[in-house]
Amino acid sequence: MPFVTVSDGTRIFYKEWGSGRPVVLSHGWPLNSDSWEAQALHLASSGYRVIAHDRRGHGRSTQTWHGNEMDTYADDLAAVVDTLDLRDATLVGFSTGGGEVARYIGRHGTARVAQVVLVSAVPPFMLKTDDNPGGVPAEVFDGIRADSLTDRAQLYKDLADGPFFGHNRPGSDVSQGVRDVFWLQSMAAGHRNAYECIAAFSATDFRPDLDAIDVPTLVIHGDDDQVVPFEVGGKASASRVKGARLTVYPGAPHGITDTHKRRLGDDLLAFLEEYQP
Repeated sequence: MPFVTVSDGTRIFYKEWGSGRPVVLSHGWPLNSDSWEAQALHLASSGYRVIAHDRRGHGRSTQTWHGNEMDTYADDLAAVVDTLDLRDATLVGFSTGGGEVARYIGRHGTARVAQVVLVSAVPPFMLKTDDNPGGVPAEVFDGIRADSLTDRAQLYKDLADGPFFGHNRPGSDVSQGVRDVFWLQSMAAGHRNAYECIAAFSATDFRPDLDAIDVPTLVIHGDDDQVVPFEVGGKASASRVKGARLTVYPGAPHGITDTHKRRLGDDLLAFLEEYQP
């Protein structure tokens, strides 16, 4: 299996499909690169080189004790981009992966980046604070941490059966298989890694990182996202990134990579094809 070894010895797994201009997919918590399989297949079949990696501590990458925070995640992403010598890349981040992409640009710039896409993403800043009064109260994330320590297997099952895919909404039709795969991928993450990542996605302020984005940016978000509320995530990010385009999926939940996979794949492809070198 292909790996990139970063400066502290951590091995970052990645998969690479297709050929053409590169598209880099950063996954959400507590999943891995397999969560992108529908979009990866669609884009690779449409003439793009698709790279999707497992964040440290997730999937097939090393389950490190340290480095479970956004600066290190971004530097790991930079190691993948640099090692594969990717240029004119489109960086696509889902949920926590959107934070990883934003922090990558904040730390490493856009010299290798042509476009950015934020999908159901955690930026600009999820946590409710004095200067972010519309954010999510800390008690919500404290509850996730407590459930993770008590019984993380049940926590992941509850997320999949409830808010992640909107399966708690009337008329929802999310298959048992989709929900089971969420649980399976989540349990493949290291316990400490997944636990510490809760703070990484909830308490990291990405506002300065968004201000540094100077390439065409597409923001995609469902307006019934119960995990990263639309007002906190997509709407706020689109208003902050200069020139960003906002695409709203009416009634859509957080996990649109599965619930709206065909529309998302088509929207990503259309945006990719807008790029003119």
